Amino acid sequence: MRNLMTVLMLVAAVPVWAEADLASLYEVTTDGTTTKLKAGETGKVIIAIKSKNGAHVSDEAPLKIELSSAQSKLSKDKLTLADSLNAKKEDPRFEVSFTPTAHGQSSVEAKLTFFICTEKQCSRQVKNLSFPVEVM
Repeated sequence: MRNLMTVLMLVAAVPVWAEADLASLYEVTTDGTTTKLKAGETGKVIIAIKSKNGAHVSDEAPLKIELSSAQSKLSKDKLTLADSLNAKKEDPRFEVSFTPTAHGQSSVEAKLTFFICTEKQCSRQVKNLSFPVEVM
Protein backbone atom coordinates (compact mmCIF):
# COMPACT_ATOMS: atom_id res chain seq x y z
CA MET A 1 0.00 0.00 0.00
CA ARG A 2 2.83 2.40 0.86
CA ASN A 3 4.53 1.79 -2.52
CA LEU A 4 1.26 2.36 -4.32
CA MET A 5 0.82 5.73 -2.58
CA THR A 6 4.39 6.74 -3.51
CA VAL A 7 3.83 5.81 -7.17
CA LEU A 8 0.53 7.72 -7.29
CA MET A 9 2.15 10.81 -5.80
CA LEU A 10 4.99 10.70 -8.33
CA VAL A 11 2.66 10.19 -11.29
CA ALA A 12 0.48 13.10 -10.16
CA ALA A 13 3.53 15.36 -9.78
CA VAL A 14 5.00 14.72 -13.24
CA PRO A 15 2.66 17.00 -15.24
CA VAL A 16 3.12 19.82 -12.72
CA TRP A 17 6.92 19.48 -12.83
CA ALA A 18 6.98 19.24 -16.64
CA GLU A 19 4.73 22.28 -17.18
CA ALA A 20 5.69 24.49 -14.21
CA ASP A 21 8.57 26.46 -15.77
CA LEU A 22 7.03 28.06 -18.83
CA ALA A 23 9.70 30.79 -18.80
CA SER A 24 11.96 28.39 -20.71
CA LEU A 25 9.41 28.25 -23.54
CA TYR A 26 9.99 31.78 -24.82
CA GLU A 27 12.56 34.53 -25.09
CA VAL A 28 12.20 38.28 -25.27
CA THR A 29 14.54 39.84 -27.81
CA THR A 30 15.44 43.46 -28.50
CA ASP A 31 17.46 42.93 -31.67
CA GLY A 32 17.61 46.11 -33.74
CA THR A 33 16.95 48.51 -30.86
CA THR A 34 18.86 51.79 -31.25
CA THR A 35 21.77 52.02 -28.79
CA LYS A 36 23.57 55.14 -30.12
CA LEU A 37 22.31 58.20 -31.92
CA LYS A 38 22.99 61.88 -32.40
CA ALA A 39 21.03 64.54 -30.54
CA GLY A 40 17.76 65.29 -32.35
CA GLU A 41 17.66 61.94 -34.14
CA THR A 42 14.91 59.42 -33.59
CA GLY A 43 15.66 55.87 -32.48
CA LYS A 44 13.57 52.72 -32.16
CA VAL A 45 12.86 50.31 -29.34
CA ILE A 46 12.13 46.86 -30.76
CA ILE A 47 10.63 44.14 -28.57
CA ALA A 48 9.80 40.64 -29.81
CA ILE A 49 8.44 37.71 -27.81
CA LYS A 50 9.58 34.49 -29.46
CA SER A 51 7.90 31.26 -28.35
CA LYS A 52 9.67 27.88 -28.41
CA ASN A 53 8.85 24.17 -28.39
CA GLY A 54 5.17 24.43 -29.34
CA ALA A 55 4.29 27.16 -26.83
CA HIS A 56 2.60 30.39 -27.91
CA VAL A 57 1.79 33.85 -26.64
CA SER A 58 -1.91 33.93 -25.85
CA ASP A 59 -3.99 36.08 -28.15
CA GLU A 60 -6.97 35.77 -25.77
CA ALA A 61 -5.37 36.85 -22.48
CA PRO A 62 -4.26 40.45 -21.97
CA LEU A 63 -0.84 41.51 -23.22
CA LYS A 64 0.46 44.92 -22.25
CA ILE A 65 3.75 46.73 -22.50
CA GLU A 66 4.33 49.90 -20.52
CA LEU A 67 7.22 52.09 -21.71
CA SER A 68 8.84 55.01 -19.90
CA SER A 69 11.90 57.23 -20.14
CA ALA A 70 13.00 60.25 -18.13
CA GLN A 71 15.36 61.37 -20.93
CA SER A 72 13.39 60.60 -24.11
CA LYS A 73 10.05 61.39 -25.69
CA LEU A 74 8.28 58.16 -26.73
CA SER A 75 5.87 57.94 -29.66
CA LYS A 76 3.72 55.61 -27.54
CA ASP A 77 3.97 54.54 -23.89
CA LYS A 78 1.36 51.75 -23.74
CA LEU A 79 1.11 48.82 -26.13
CA THR A 80 -1.28 45.88 -26.48
CA LEU A 81 -1.36 42.87 -28.78
CA ALA A 82 -3.21 45.03 -31.32
CA ASP A 83 0.00 47.11 -31.67
CA SER A 84 2.03 44.07 -32.79
CA LEU A 85 3.58 44.39 -36.25
CA ASN A 86 3.09 40.65 -36.89
CA ALA A 87 -0.07 38.84 -37.89
CA LYS A 88 -2.24 37.56 -35.04
CA LYS A 89 -1.03 33.95 -35.37
CA GLU A 90 2.68 34.86 -35.27
CA ASP A 91 4.86 35.79 -32.31
CA PRO A 92 4.28 39.45 -31.39
CA ARG A 93 6.83 42.09 -32.37
CA PHE A 94 6.65 45.77 -31.43
CA GLU A 95 8.45 48.95 -32.53
CA VAL A 96 8.23 52.30 -30.77
CA SER A 97 10.17 55.38 -31.81
CA PHE A 98 11.81 57.69 -29.28
CA THR A 99 13.65 60.99 -29.38
CA PRO A 100 16.14 61.80 -26.60
CA THR A 101 15.71 65.19 -24.93
CA ALA A 102 19.29 65.47 -23.60
CA HIS A 103 22.90 64.53 -24.47
CA GLY A 104 24.71 61.74 -22.64
CA GLN A 105 23.36 58.49 -21.29
CA SER A 106 19.68 57.81 -21.71
CA SER A 107 17.46 54.78 -21.30
CA VAL A 108 14.02 53.46 -22.07
CA GLU A 109 12.34 51.08 -19.62
CA ALA A 110 9.70 48.51 -20.50
CA LYS A 111 7.42 46.35 -18.36
CA LEU A 112 5.91 43.44 -20.30
CA THR A 113 2.93 41.46 -19.03
CA PHE A 114 1.66 38.56 -21.17
CA PHE A 115 0.59 34.93 -21.01
CA ILE A 116 2.65 32.08 -22.47
CA CYS A 117 0.65 28.93 -23.15
CA THR A 118 1.05 25.25 -23.95
CA GLU A 119 -1.68 22.73 -24.72
CA LYS A 120 -2.09 22.12 -20.97
CA GLN A 121 -1.75 25.51 -19.30
CA CYS A 122 -1.17 29.24 -19.57
CA SER A 123 1.07 31.21 -17.25
CA ARG A 124 1.27 34.97 -16.68
CA GLN A 125 4.74 36.34 -17.33
CA VAL A 126 6.12 39.71 -16.24
CA LYS A 127 9.45 40.99 -17.62
CA ASN A 128 11.20 44.27 -16.94
CA LEU A 129 13.68 45.54 -19.54
CA SER A 130 15.95 48.56 -19.75
CA PHE A 131 17.45 49.83 -23.01
CA PRO A 132 20.55 52.03 -22.54
CA VAL A 133 21.08 54.68 -25.21
CA GLU A 134 24.10 56.89 -25.76
CA VAL A 135 23.20 60.31 -27.16
CA MET A 136 26.11 62.12 -28.85
